[in-house]
Amino acid sequence: MFNAQYFRTFITLVETGSFTHTARRLDMTQPGVSQHIRKLEQYLEKPLLNRQGRKFALTETGRRAYEYAVKLFAEHEHFRHSLDNDSLDSGDCRIASPGSVGLMFYPFILGYQQMYPGLTVSYSFAFNHEIVQDVLAGRYDLGIVNDVSRHPELNHDPWHQEPLCLVVPADFTGTTLNDLLGLGFMNYSDGINNASQLLRANFVGEFRSMSHFPLQGYTNEVSMVLDAVARGLGFTVISRLVLETSPWQRQVKEIALPHPVHETLHIVTPRGVDLPRRYVQLLEDFRQHRRHALYGYAEEPGLETLGETPR
Repeated sequence: MFNAQYFRTFITLVETGSFTHTARRLDMTQPGVSQHIRKLEQYLEKPLLNRQGRKFALTETGRRAYEYAVKLFAEHEHFRHSLDNDSLDSGDCRIASPGSVGLMFYPFILGYQQMYPGLTVSYSFAFNHEIVQDVLAGRYDLGIVNDVSRHPELNHDPWHQEPLCLVVPADFTGTTLNDLLGLGFMNYSDGINNASQLLRANFVGEFRSMSHFPLQGYTNEVSMVLDAVARGLGFTVISRLVLETSPWQRQVKEIALPHPVHETLHIVTPRGVDLPRRYVQLLEDFRQHRRHALYGYAEEPGLETLGETPR
C-alpha cells in the first residue's frame, strides 16, 4: 500500500546519509526508520539501498525513487498552497495578455516570483479574442485586453491606461501630417486603430483616415514593428510599454504631441469568480509601478472614471 510517510522517511535518509540522523530529525527510533525503508522496498519490490555496514549507497531504483519522492512532495506543497486564495506569496499565476502589455508585465511578474518562490507563473502572449476564449475555457484565470468584447460569462474591468506614442526614425525631421504621409505607416495588429485615435486628436481638421497613408508593411508581433521604424521604413503609433521595452529605442524617437491619448487596458475574469489575493496584489503593484514611472505619483490623470482592480 502506498504510504507517503515512507517516502518522507526515505528522502530524509538520503539527505542526511544516516539512519541515526534521520531518526533524530523525524523524532523516530532508528528501528522505526529501518522499518519504513523496508516497507517501501517491499511496496516497490526493489531494493533501494546497497548497505555496507553503517554506510549505504543508492541503487538505481533508489536514485529514481528519491527523485520521484522529491517531486511528489514538491507538487503536494504546491497544490496545498494553490488552494489558499488568501496567500499573497504562493500559488499559480495564470495570465494572458497582448504582447504590448506582456513585454513589461511578464518580467515584472518574474521579479515577483524571485521574491516569492512559492509562486508559479504561466503567461501567454496572445491576441484579444484568443485571451477571451482562453479565460472562458479556464486555461487562464485572468486576461488583460485592450479591446473590450463583452461576453455574458466574463467580467471586463478597466485597470490601467498607457499613453500612445507617435514614433518615427531617429533622423526624421518632419513635424506635419504631410511629413508623416510622405514617410508612410508601419502597421501591426492594433496599429490602424491606435494611429487613428492619436492622429485624430492632434491633427484636428487635417486627419481624415489612415487609408490615406501609404502602408509600408505589417507584422503581427508588436515588439518587432520598431525594427522597421528604426530602419527608416515608416512611422507607427504604439503603447509606451512597447517603446520602453524595445531594443530599438536609440534608433527611433517619439514626436511630442499636445493632446495625449491613452490605451485603456481591461482585466477579463470569469463572472462570479473571486480573484485570489495574489492577483489583486500583483495587478495593483504593477499599476502603481507604472503610474510612478509615467507621472511620478500614484494617481494617474483621467483614471477617476476607471473601476478599481477586480476583487
